[in-house]
Amino acid sequence: MAQDILINWEKKSAEHQKLYKNFLARADKNKVYKQLPDLHEEAFKKVDCLQCAACCKNFSPRFKTPDIKRISKHLRMKEGDFIETYLDLDKEGDYVVNSKPCPFLGEDNFCSIYDQRPSDCQRFPYTDEDVILKRPVLTLKNSTFCPITYYVLERLRETVK
Repeated sequence: MAQDILINWEKKSAEHQKLYKNFLARADKNKVYKQLPDLHEEAFKKVDCLQCAACCKNFSPRFKTPDIKRISKHLRMKEGDFIETYLDLDKEGDYVVNSKPCPFLGEDNFCSIYDQRPSDCQRFPYTDEDVILKRPVLTLKNSTFCPITYYVLERLRETVK
């Protein structure tokens, strides 16, 4: 089944949201956490993020203070100028990019600050972390636009009974 899993994944993800919600609420944490590293790796072998980049095109990571310091230094900008040029405060009080797609995303879907990217970007889509169960609303949202999150949820449903 794993070969066909990504065919029409967007449609299947939309149809499976209630299943995912119930699964995430009831799943045996230990069994899920044990599976995550292998399923995360398996998903990244099947999905080429550079062909997708939906995360960078439609959403923003949070830019925490260490991210702002590191990236502004890398870009040889003052932190205030970096914030003024690229970021806005969202309703939760987090810094996020002020445009979509991300201003650091190239037409080739490569990130111009990849080695310095925010920690949210480094960790996304959180399919090898406890975030997958601890933040089910985020996991469900991610599964609607990220084929890797979708893949991991589908495989978890198959393997964790």
